Amino acid sequence: MSPLYTEVRGSGPTLVLLHGWGLNLRVWDGLAAALSDRFRTVAVDLPGHGRSEWLPRRSSLEAQAAQVAETVSAISPSYSLLGWSLGAQIALRLAAREGRALTEGARAASGPERLVLIAATPRFSTGPDWPHGAPPERLDQQALALRTDYRGMVSDFLELQVRGCLDGAAALAQLRAALFAHGSEAPGHQLAALASDLELLRHTDLRPLLGRIPLPSLVVAGQYDRVTLPAASHALANALPNGRYVEIRRAAHAPFLSHLAELAALLVDFLLPRPPQ
Repeated sequence: MSPLYTEVRGSGPTLVLLHGWGLNLRVWDGLAAALSDRFRTVAVDLPGHGRSEWLPRRSSLEAQAAQVAETVSAISPSYSLLGWSLGAQIALRLAAREGRALTEGARAASGPERLVLIAATPRFSTGPDWPHGAPPERLDQQALALRTDYRGMVSDFLELQVRGCLDGAAALAQLRAALFAHGSEAPGHQLAALASDLELLRHTDLRPLLGRIPLPSLVVAGQYDRVTLPAASHALANALPNGRYVEIRRAAHAPFLSHLAELAALLVDFLLPRPPQ
């Protein structure tokens, strides 16, 4: 099996970057540049996105997390892990794989050491005990639009991600540039990946796993996020044993674009804690 496509930049402790649904690693260009003097960033194209191969037999969230772990372990045995939206769900699943040993008091020889989750939720769809998601019928409509009008559906989704945020037009332009600079034609295998991942988002509920993730975890939400409600991210942070919640004012679903300097400072403070005086 070919490893997932990655791009490595900078020097310092390793920080792995996992993008969201429908995008690719180009969304991290600004953040990677801002952190290049403090971190070695490893940006990953998720399965079926960008330049990474799509393997239908490895389409489950657990299998995709395993692919990420296999790819990254060949670059660095230990790392911090940052996931955005769908990438955050994969990051949570990957972190849960390592959680048992850490919970039992053993230090993992490899794997994630700290977790950053941006615009993250353990469950994208609403349920009887989860009011913080999207109605399942909305996800069904997105799946139908994906089959009948891919470009229109993705364009609408990109616009939704920045709606209400500070300088949303600039953030939208960056999202579109990232998409079209790194695999704009969406070949058949990528469309299959997008459809499969939408189905995953509709049915996945990671709440039972959260107690098995003892890693120090920073959960970052945008005040005006219309894709992942801030309440969902807040509930996620509260459910993680070592979770911390930060909400960025006047941000939406992509604060690493609209509030780059603020987010970069948050990451440095969290990932490179100062020793006690």
